[in-house]
Amino acid sequence: MRSTKFETKPLFTRQQLTALLLPLIAEQALSVTIGLADTLMVSSVGEAAVSGVSLVDTFNTLMIQIMTALATGGAVVASQYIGHREEKSARAAAAQIMFIMSSFSVLVAAVVVVGRHAILRGIFGSIDADVMKYAETYFLLSALSYPFIGLYNAGAALFRAQGNSKISMMSSLVMNVVNIGGNAILIFGFKMGVMGAALASLVSRAVACCAVLFLLQKPGCMLRVTGLSALKPDGKLIRRILRVGIPAGIENGMFQIGKLSVASLTSTLGTAAIAANAVANTTSTFLNIPAIAVGMAVLTVVGQCLGAGEKEQAVWYARRLLLVAYCGAWVMNLSAFFFADRWALSWFSLSPEASAMALEVMMWFNIVSLFFWPSSFTLPNILRSAGDASFTMTVSIVSMWVFRVGFCYLWVLKMGGGLLSIWMGMYLDWAFRSICFTVRFVRGKWLEQKVI
Repeated sequence: MRSTKFETKPLFTRQQLTALLLPLIAEQALSVTIGLADTLMVSSVGEAAVSGVSLVDTFNTLMIQIMTALATGGAVVASQYIGHREEKSARAAAAQIMFIMSSFSVLVAAVVVVGRHAILRGIFGSIDADVMKYAETYFLLSALSYPFIGLYNAGAALFRAQGNSKISMMSSLVMNVVNIGGNAILIFGFKMGVMGAALASLVSRAVACCAVLFLLQKPGCMLRVTGLSALKPDGKLIRRILRVGIPAGIENGMFQIGKLSVASLTSTLGTAAIAANAVANTTSTFLNIPAIAVGMAVLTVVGQCLGAGEKEQAVWYARRLLLVAYCGAWVMNLSAFFFADRWALSWFSLSPEASAMALEVMMWFNIVSLFFWPSSFTLPNILRSAGDASFTMTVSIVSMWVFRVGFCYLWVLKMGGGLLSIWMGMYLDWAFRSICFTVRFVRGKWLEQKVI
């Protein structure tokens, strides 16, 4: 990717962008595919075990989203320092994100270990005794893995900030292979059930964390932490990181809470609708992989351009990467629309009623995604890379509660709508977000933000 319009040398070549994007796509594919395999293996233990694990995973997903958002804040700051040729400041930012992530994750882990029963009761109310037993076991060991998740996310984000996405891809591969292997041995071999699944996850996250931290400390790594003294809190740098991380964390947290609200609404539509919704969610996740990968790449590319003071290049790369996200969305969704949707549905044992509902919402998903998914989810990462996180947070929260939650409850509870009505609320959310983010991008207000 070169442009004769630049007055200075382009910061990224086509080869560099490809080397950044392809491992990110592979990493996302691994996460989705092996996550599905993990769920299927746990399901062999029984319905109560699956219910207990799924309840805890809802909370785990929320925590992981928040920690990922905090790591994103650190990656944006580090990327801009790298672009500005301030390696010392970039390393200082890396040390501070390590401090933030370790402190936050240890605190949350301690709260969960002590109060896991009260937390489960408070969120999910009265649940069967056997489900609660499985949930508490899984929750305890999940909490012990939070510090490993936090530091792994921080390390992976810092490697991506340097333009090196191979490390996070390989670490993700190792983590998932260890997890699946551990599940096979502990669940099927030692008959440890839910505890075996939780132990496998704990060990896999610890291994991945140690691998990333080890590689981060190699002499040739630009963002290595030089010693424990570097972890001493620096208020100025912490504020810069949290200026991006906190809005992104709030946005991700509210998004998960909104999804929980909509999920509870789906449960009122009957067993067929619940099954159809679950299958449609599972299969549609695969279609977003290219656009999600581009969204992670723009944090590095646009962040380094803005750190170098190259606003023209930042806009140029942002537009072309967004185009790549759209191309990926079109290839994946058109393929699904014409043949892959029906093929994917054949994997699941659904009733004719559930299968028909799932196919309907999946095909609508394919059509709407062609126009709105990248601008709704990839584009806001471009704005965040410039430090414009408060705007994306505000738009996302308003849109979530007005359209994805408010519209759905009104249409289903007051007007008798079905499963498609719930998904239509989600599509309205995408459309509103897309309009707001596109206007912000075109007007250039995002370029006026200051991170470093």
